[in-house]
Amino acid sequence: MWVLIILVVLFALYLVYEYRVRRPDQIILYELHGKIGLRKGRFYPRHFSLVLPRTVHSSQISVDATAKGNLEIKVRLAMSVVLSTEDVETLIKVGGWNRSAAEAAASELEAVIQGLVQEFTEKFEIEELSSEKIYRNLEGKIQTSGQKFGLEVISVAVQSLEILDTKIADAIRQQESARILEQTEELNQKGRIAAAKWRFQVDEQIALLENQLELKKHDLKKAEVEKEAEVSKKRVEEELKRKNMQLEYEKQELELLKNNPELLILTPQAARLAEASQSLRNAKTVVSLSSKDMSLGSELANALQNFLQNSLTPANKKSK
Repeated sequence: MWVLIILVVLFALYLVYEYRVRRPDQIILYELHGKIGLRKGRFYPRHFSLVLPRTVHSSQISVDATAKGNLEIKVRLAMSVVLSTEDVETLIKVGGWNRSAAEAAASELEAVIQGLVQEFTEKFEIEELSSEKIYRNLEGKIQTSGQKFGLEVISVAVQSLEILDTKIADAIRQQESARILEQTEELNQKGRIAAAKWRFQVDEQIALLENQLELKKHDLKKAEVEKEAEVSKKRVEEELKRKNMQLEYEKQELELLKNNPELLILTPQAARLAEASQSLRNAKTVVSLSSKDMSLGSELANALQNFLQNSLTPANKKSK
């Protein structure tokens, strides 16, 4: 009985000593019959397992390369990798069975990246190279290269491209500055041309609107003149109509007086004559007939004269 208890205690102590709890940022590898497997359980035996941290490994890469003409340049890159759980066998083959396998594989990947950059830069003139071109060249190849080392490339960036020859660097900077100034001047020129075209279009539109306004003013003036002419015509027609009516009335009056001479006494001239005879009995009354009054016709004048003579004859005889 005591032996069994001792064995149980020793087994429990072995478990406490040998087994560990797997953390979320760790992967646990084991080897069985020459094959590498991945432990997925909560606990693992530490002497029969390899613990690898699955954290991101970042590094700075400095590449000494050359362009055409053997002109030296320096390219600086930043890379972040993490071990790939799908290629653990490849990772162990490259980095070995130890905790720093991921760092060793990342160092090998850095050497491959340096070779890719050097191979790419040797194909171009120094003024044709740029960080963007180098990045585009690496972007399609680096993921494939990472899988070959059991790594997953999270990001890669070209930080700088430096020309080691200062004279060439100054010349390229001046050339780039001149290019930028030329582009700026070209853009400014295009802007001025566009502004001039816009002003011309605006002026043309304003001139067109002013011309349309003048035409409308002319049409309104023409309509106003036509309206005034129509009003004047109406006024003349009304005046002519009135005069015709007056003339017709005078003709009727003349005809009436011609047929009835005794009505002459009712005319304004006869009324003035009677009034003068009453105020001055011994005075001679002179009745002046104007041209307007004589326009009634010679017949009316003769009739009036005969009427006056007949009316004055008895008075003369009586005075004698």
